[in-house]
Parts: sequence; structure tokens; C-alpha cells
Amino acid sequence: MTSRATVVAAVAATLALTAPLAVTADASPWTAVSVWETTADQSRLLTPMPGTAFGRGAAGSQTISIDQTRRYQSISGFGASFTDSSAWLIANSPQRDAIMTKLFDPRRGIGLDFLRQPIGASDFSRSLFSYDDGPADPKLAHFSVQHDQDYILPILRQALRLNPQTTVMATPWSMPGWMKTSGSMIGGSVRTDDQTLRAYANYLVKFVQSYRKAGVPVSLLSAQNEPEYSPADYPGATMTAADQAKFIGDYLGPALRDAGLRTGILAYDHNWDDTQYPSAVLGDPQASKYTSGVAWHCYGGNPDAQSVVHDAYPAKDAYFTECSGSQSSDHANTFSDSLVWQTQHLIIGGTRNWAKSVVTWNVALDPSGGPTMHCTTCTGAVTVDNAADSVSYNAEYYVLGQASKFVKPGAVRIDSNTFGANNVEDVAFRNPDGSTALLVLNSDGAAAHTFTVSEHGRSFSYTLPAKAVATFTWR
Repeated sequence: MTSRATVVAAVAATLALTAPLAVTADASPWTAVSVWETTADQSRLLTPMPGTAFGRGAAGSQTISIDQTRRYQSISGFGASFTDSSAWLIANSPQRDAIMTKLFDPRRGIGLDFLRQPIGASDFSRSLFSYDDGPADPKLAHFSVQHDQDYILPILRQALRLNPQTTVMATPWSMPGWMKTSGSMIGGSVRTDDQTLRAYANYLVKFVQSYRKAGVPVSLLSAQNEPEYSPADYPGATMTAADQAKFIGDYLGPALRDAGLRTGILAYDHNWDDTQYPSAVLGDPQASKYTSGVAWHCYGGNPDAQSVVHDAYPAKDAYFTECSGSQSSDHANTFSDSLVWQTQHLIIGGTRNWAKSVVTWNVALDPSGGPTMHCTTCTGAVTVDNAADSVSYNAEYYVLGQASKFVKPGAVRIDSNTFGANNVEDVAFRNPDGSTALLVLNSDGAAAHTFTVSEHGRSFSYTLPAKAVATFTWR
């Protein structure tokens, strides 16, 4: 006679590949759990695994306890950036539609739903450009986004058609050169006279209006990418915290308001290693009125910085907005190194420290890491080689996909314990449809780990290989 447990296990295995993500709040003790894995050796790449099921039983010695009643921030999305280079590569690829489907379609792809778009040229552009180049034009009579009409805006509209829930953020690497102390998009800082700051605020307003008219609504805006760094060979500008607070409070915020735009403003947009800068902006009463939160990058410090600022200003949101992939010194290890580090620091570390978004950097680059003005070892989510008509999907694609495919906009992070580096690390979410998604990383580089997941007095156990990621979903 077949035991009840055997029947349940068989049903769970079948449901794992077919069960939708919608779930009820009070699941039965025999709830089926679906599992998807990505492994460091690439033998599994967002691969559906044989399912498991919650059953009655005691928790194990290493137990992830889920508490649906303790809730944290809501999630806006996961994604990357269509830099000028990325958009150009994909727009010119014979496989364009297949790439876009795998990136943005929630069912046939990974459902990316957050894009951070450069305003003008960045380090990953085929040329230097702003939307008002040439002589000083404080009235912005020559403002135009015509450059973006050829391939950037069409690609963005295609992404929005594939996933209408996508949030678009925009960030300038540099204002037009005539607004800067250097007279160029490279080097220098924004001039701080009233006429220039007013023109710069109106420049950003015109960008938001132009993109909205072109079918790409911009929900979030930052005043300057990486304001504490002025690169020597690509667009950038320094902006002190005091200058940013003045610009947001006296110019950009009022300009957006007067234009009837509800675009949120994010402060800082730089690394984890400085909490004083964003705190200074949020601590300015006038700037704070117009500032929705803080944007963070990964190139210094650690994700705990997000909690430091959140704890001081709990009404302000945190967004993680940039982290480029990079080739490892031993290229054979690039995929595994990126899979573990980015899952650990961005997906888990970022969201466990209040991030509403996790955004890497380039959506796509070519096999040489370009087109680029600077970094030649950077990697995108996708490598597009149009000369060979080939496309490959990198670790960033799977890092994002293990989250974006299962954690939907409006999801709320819920409480779960984690075990730290070189062990089982995790983060859990409750989706708007009532489903639960638990993402688990085994950051141990050598050994598989068996752990138990416990919720409401029921549990299941699972063994995850070394340097592997799994996402569990259940009703």
C-alpha cells in the first residue's frame, strides 16, 4: 500500500514544474514547493528542479525560519541599464527579439522590471553627447533627445511592452559642458550660479517630459551619478553634498513640482563607503522635502551602509542602482565568482538592508567589454557579438533572474534568519498575489549544505551544492 508521504512527494514533484506562483496566506501542512537552481559550474541555469513539500515535523539544526508577520520594505524591481552601448548592440542584433524576450518577458524570460537610464553619455557610450551641446544655452532652446530616437527609446519601449510593470529611473553622468567648470562633459563640476542651476534643473525636467512624450515614463531621477568622483576619460562631474542639497531643494524639486511631474528624486547615487553624504542631503530640510530616498553603488564599502542611513531616516527609501560585473583574474572563474558575490552582496545583502531595487550595470556588452570609453574588463548581463551573430548569458543574468522571475513589483521582504558568509545565506519575500519566494545562496566554496525551511510549524529540507543559488516558491 502506497504511503501518504509517497503520494505527497510525487504530487509535489509534478507540481514543481507547473505550479503558478499565486499562493494563499495559510498554506496546508502538505504545500508543494517549487525550486529553481543556478550552479557555479553552469550545469543548472535557472533550472526547474524536482519539487519538495512542506510537511509536519521538527526543524533541523540549520533552519531558515520564515515569519510572514514581520515585514520590511516593498520591492520596486530588479534590472540593469540600457546604456548607449547596450541599446546599440541589442538594437542591431539579428537576435534582438529573442534577447529582449529572455530579459523582460515575465513568463518566457526572467521578467526584469527596473531600468536605470543614463541621461546623455556615460562611460559606455559610442560618443560624447548631451541633449544640448554647443554654446551656452541657458533657455535650452536647442534641447533635443533626438540622439535617443534611433535605438535607445525604441529598445526601452520594447522592454515596457514586454513587461509593463517596469520602473524607469534616469541619471546624468554629466550635465552639458557649458554648465560645468571644465567647459566639457569630462572633468570638473557643475557651476553653482543661479542661472546655471536653474538651467540644469530645467534640463532634467525637459528630459523627463521628452521621455514621457516618447512613451517612456521616468519614475525616479538622481541629480548626478557618483558625485564624489570626476573621471579623467569619460563623462562625470563632482557635486558636494551641500551643493546637491541646494540643487535639489531650491531648483530640481521645485522645477519638477511646477511642471506637474511626480518623478521622485534620489540623493547620492554613489558607493556604500560614505554614509555622511546622503545623510547631509536628507538632513537638509529643504532638500528633504523633495527627496524620496538614496541610491547606492557597490564599488566601495558594504551593504550595511544602507541600513545606517535608513535607521537615521526611516521615512526615506533605499535603492541599489549600480554594480558592474567584471572578469575574474582567472577568466574561467568569472561566472562562479560573479554568481556568488553578486547574489551575496546585491540580492541578499542589498535587500536585507532595505533596498527596493537591485540594478547591475550594462544590459549588454560585446566580447571585448565595449563599446566603452574606459572599462575593458566589465561584463553585462548579456554578451552580444553581432559580427558572429552570437549571444551568451552571463552570471548577472542568472543573479537577477533568480530574483526577478519570482519576486514581483510590490512584493514585501519578510523576516528570515540567515547564517552568514561561507554558509547558507537567504532572503524572503511575500508577493502581492500572496505567494512566498525564498532565495538561498550556499556561499561555501567547497561543500554542499543541507538546511531546513520552517514556517508555521511545518518544514522541508533541501541540499544545495557549493556556490549555488536556489529560489523556492510556495502557496
